[in-house]
Formats: sequence, C-alpha cells, structure tokens
Amino acid sequence: MYNKDLKVIDCTIRDGGLINKWQFSDETVKKVFTAVKESGIGYMEIGYRASEKMFSTKEFGPWRFSKDEKITEIVGENYDGDLKLGVMVDIGRVEADDFAPAENSPLSFVRVATYLKDVDKAIALANIVADKGYETFINIMAISTVSEHDLHNGLKQIEAETTVSAVSIVDSFGSLYPQDVKNLADIYKSGLSEKEFAIHAHNNQELGFANTIQAIESGAGYCDATIQGIGRGAGNCCLELLLGWLKNPNYSLEPILNSIQEVFPGLRDEIEWGALPAYMVTGILNEHPRTAIALRASENKDKVSDFYKQLTTPECLNS
Repeated sequence: MYNKDLKVIDCTIRDGGLINKWQFSDETVKKVFTAVKESGIGYMEIGYRASEKMFSTKEFGPWRFSKDEKITEIVGENYDGDLKLGVMVDIGRVEADDFAPAENSPLSFVRVATYLKDVDKAIALANIVADKGYETFINIMAISTVSEHDLHNGLKQIEAETTVSAVSIVDSFGSLYPQDVKNLADIYKSGLSEKEFAIHAHNNQELGFANTIQAIESGAGYCDATIQGIGRGAGNCCLELLLGWLKNPNYSLEPILNSIQEVFPGLRDEIEWGALPAYMVTGILNEHPRTAIALRASENKDKVSDFYKQLTTPECLNS
C-alpha cells in the first residue's frame, strides 16, 4: 500500500465546483487549501481556468476562472509552493493569453480535459501551456465509451507529441469495475513508454475507491481524490479513504478530517452529492450522469424505478 513514488492530486474545489458553479466562499477554499497542504499531498487542482469572454462571471463563481490574482489572495503573496497548485482546462473554453508565464503565476501545473476525438486539440493546448513553463497532463474523459484500438492510437500520439507527465483514465460515467481498470491500465502502459498513467474515478456504483486502488496496484503514478468524495453527481474517490489506505508516513489524515468536521456539514446543507440510486443507474448503463442530475433536481427525484425504465424501455412508459 505504501508507494513512495505515487502522487495524489486533490480535486475538491475543481470537481466540487461542478455542483455549485464554483461559488465557494474564500473561507471554504482557504480551509480546503490549508487542509490539503498540511496533509502532505503534493498536488491540488484548485479550479478550472476558463476565459471570461466565454462565461458569465455573474453566473459562475471565481473558481470557474481561477485567476492568478484570486489564487494569490487565498495562498498569500509569499507562498512557498511546496503544495503544487494547478487548474483544469477544457478545449475551446480557454485561450493561450489566459496563462501568464509560469514564473509569474502561483500555478505549477495544468491538466487538459479532452474527449479522445479531440486529442489533436488537446495536444496543441498542452504544448502551448508547457511552453509557458507549466507541468502538463491530459485527461481522457468518458473512457468507458472509447474503443481499445482508438485509445491505443491516441495514447501513442500523446506519447510522441507532448511532454505531459501523465495521461488519466477518467471514468466520467462511473461505469468501470476494477477488472476494467486493470485492462485499461495495460492499454495505457502499452501506449505510454515514457509517460505515466493516472486515474480519476467517479463513484456512481460506489467503486471510486476500489477502482483507484486497482489503478495504483496496476502501476498508476498519479491518482485523484476529493474530500468526502465531493464532485458532480455521485462524486469521486474519497481523499480520506485513500490516505488511510496508502499508509504513507509523509501524509497526515488529521487535517483532512478537520476540514470534514469544520467545512463539509455546511456544504452538505447547500449542495447534494453522493452515490444515490439515480447515479447508480446511469453508472450501470454507462450513461452520462446529466440525466440523473436532472432527475434529482425535479419533483420526481426519488422515482428511480421510473427513471430506470425511462432509460432502458422508454416505450413501456408511453404505452
């Protein structure tokens, strides 16, 4: 369980922001940052970076944009950088000018999220950001919908054309089982000779933690987690479970537990996440969770049997 080379990436604010449009208070972000820093984890993805030309600052909170100035407000002018801070970007939602040279930014890394069909665009964006001095990663989303042949070719292209540190298995729909993760790990390792692979697991079937363990045992160099599993829909692998399992003497669980005690009761009063039956259904069916999210926002939020029928046999509901 103890792997001195494994790197943990906290995604609490970035992935959690998908629930509340990144409208976390400064106090919440500062407490999460402090907890992650004190825990000894090496990486924190503090939000998304998006262009203000493309999104309304009235609708979305500051962590949709994660501007350098805002990050500095949280971490301080003289931040020592021992916890690497980063952001995620989506293709077409950010511009090269949205990044200052790394030497002038509190950020250390950038992760490019992409569907495999857009891998050329992801490579181009990752290279632009890398040229500015940032460590880079590529996350291949909705991996459960990708063919083995296409995935292998995409990985070989990323291997040949980028300097990214790792490429992530992203179980966007929470549909994977440990054996699936093991098989994908083999594909990633065969396509990436110089780069590592990573895991970002969703918890629709309550397998986020198990799938993360499987990826680590299959050789993952990086793994994602969030405090109390906060994230879109069913959420993600729980950071506290992961740290407890890793048994790494450099990691401390207590700061994370303190944040759960001090911050998360209030968040759970405001927003909903977790492995509810509706998310289990979309996970089993390898469906995007957007339909389950819409159900949970409706007056029929607990009619999970009708929801299952709607997705599997819609003609029966109309007969």
